Amino acid sequence: MTGTQPGDPVRVRVPGKINLALCVGPRREDGFHDLATVFQSVSLFDELTATAAPAGVVTVTVEGPGADLVGAPEDNLAVRAARLLGETYAPRRGVDLAIAKGIPVAGGMAGGSADAAAALLACDRLWGLGLPREALLELGAVLGSDVPFTLLGGTAVGHGRGERLTGVRVDHVFHWVLVTSGEGLSTPAVFRRFDRLHPPASVPAPVVPDGLLAALAGGDPVALARTLRNDLAEPALELRPDLAATLAAGEEAGAVGRMVSGSGPTCAFLARDAVHATVLATALRVGLPGRDIHVVTAPASIGFPHAGRG
Repeated sequence: MTGTQPGDPVRVRVPGKINLALCVGPRREDGFHDLATVFQSVSLFDELTATAAPAGVVTVTVEGPGADLVGAPEDNLAVRAARLLGETYAPRRGVDLAIAKGIPVAGGMAGGSADAAAALLACDRLWGLGLPREALLELGAVLGSDVPFTLLGGTAVGHGRGERLTGVRVDHVFHWVLVTSGEGLSTPAVFRRFDRLHPPASVPAPVVPDGLLAALAGGDPVALARTLRNDLAEPALELRPDLAATLAAGEEAGAVGRMVSGSGPTCAFLARDAVHATVLATALRVGLPGRDIHVVTAPASIGFPHAGRG
């Protein structure tokens, strides 16, 4: 962190995520599903700058890839986060939010949740609140299932809706190639299709796959590849059959593991190491011309790279 004073503009960089495992239980009475998931942040970031504004005023501007796909300001999760924090702890404060997108929009990588987390972290500091992380996590859980993890970054096991977290120490770097899509997928639509495919009585309680945490601890990408699981891949592929060709291209290019990220449509390919990730990305650019392809590392961390707009 930097040594800024309360009231100085604050800039925070929050990474997107992939789910190494996304195991879905039956639908609950509240409409959500119990999950057993392993989150890991990856080195694609949204950067948010928070600048003091008149009391009660919350504004947002968004730039970068996919900015035109972001909803109206009143629906923006970062705006909702700033308002919730203000209503709860700082009712006489306001903020102007500027978001530079680096995480694919509607890509299953928690870009909106990352923006909400960034708003909570930046406004907490801008307004000099100094809230404990637990208080921010409580607010995050109100805003969305993925927001608590994006407040932490790194690697974590999630239960409940994904908001009940246990951090996992990972001392090794994993290398991924991500293929994004210009057309998003609606997470609620993917879950609705999951429910049609899997009647509640047929869905067991979700558990993290055996061996996944051991593979992370050992830094073994081949072992990790054997444990990757995403129960939302089937409904995502039904809604977007073209993703099957993307997954096949990654397998043909030599990825040690492949999966749909979260509710899609981003597809993630695990490499053996940094050199293999570069080779894999080159092959995918040939096999999938015109697609956006990102070479990333995981886990990634939240950062306050510098203060102000300069």
